[in-house]
Amino acid sequence: MNHYSIFFLLLVLTGFQACTSSEMPDPQEEEANIVVDSAAWVIQNAIAHHGGDVVDSSTVNFTFRDRVYQAQRQGSKFVYERSYTDKEGQAIADSMTNDSFQRRVNGEVVELTDKQYSSYSNSLNSVMYFAFLPYFLEDPAVKVEYQGIRDVNTEPHYQLKVTFAEEGGGKDFEDEYAYWFSTVDFNLNFLAYNFLVNGGGARFREAYNKREVGGVLFQDYINYKPSEDRRDVLMFDSLLEAQALDTLSRIELEDIQVQ
Repeated sequence: MNHYSIFFLLLVLTGFQACTSSEMPDPQEEEANIVVDSAAWVIQNAIAHHGGDVVDSSTVNFTFRDRVYQAQRQGSKFVYERSYTDKEGQAIADSMTNDSFQRRVNGEVVELTDKQYSSYSNSLNSVMYFAFLPYFLEDPAVKVEYQGIRDVNTEPHYQLKVTFAEEGGGKDFEDEYAYWFSTVDFNLNFLAYNFLVNGGGARFREAYNKREVGGVLFQDYINYKPSEDRRDVLMFDSLLEAQALDTLSRIELEDIQVQ
């Protein structure tokens, strides 16, 4: 072997060693990245399918359980409003922004206790959260884990587990969610969650009545609870197939308008 061949061989070996030591990925790190990237990919496609680009800059009005709601959004900035007449015949008007909440009764601003402020603002925010899912799954406080593909009602779905960071995760940051998105079109068909407030519990929701209004996909939900007290929400799809869920209510949005 001449000296040119030896020199070339040394270059190849040196390059291979460098690649092995500095460029070859750690299998565990690579697997973790796949899980994170897969979750982000599913969410991005699901939000696009449900019209998230329209929600980003819109005014949406709807009625839910005889209460009128309005959501105005400009990116991360929002104004949520709710109006209704209570049992005493008083006109209630709530208004919520990124950093404030205000209640008017018969047109007059009322002072609220800390408990009332938290209760009213959380209830308004909760209605908006579920009405626009999966739009909020890209919030900074959301932590998502890809769980693979599971068959629900004989159809394959991407399953995601969602938890929340304490900072920015709201009062109920310890709640845990599971979502099932169709592998065909990324539609959110099922979701489940457990919660700690008021003694805690868990719910499972099945989407129906899917319709598009102004470029945004809305759908209603059948709201279930497990027949026996269970909190392992990642397995609630199996409870649906085993008919081990009791129907609690229906989540129905009416008179939807999108501008």
